[in-house]
Amino acid sequence: MKKEALLAVAGAAIVLAGCGTQTGDRIASGAAIGAGAGVVAGGVGAIPGAIVGAAVGGLTSPDQVNLGKPLWDE
Repeated sequence: MKKEALLAVAGAAIVLAGCGTQTGDRIASGAAIGAGAGVVAGGVGAIPGAIVGAAVGGLTSPDQVNLGKPLWDE
């Protein structure tokens, strides 16, 4: 179970790196990340995950979720 959780977090971080600065982009990518996490956690979690992810993407600004400088820019 820990391996699946680690893979989910790593996948979410990679996908999050592709989030845009426009609200619509963040809503779409948040929904995709949430749905993906929901599928990993259990198939029925995809819809609630997508809803929560879209809400987080729409209600936050690009400056609130900042993972720092990308590794490839160092």
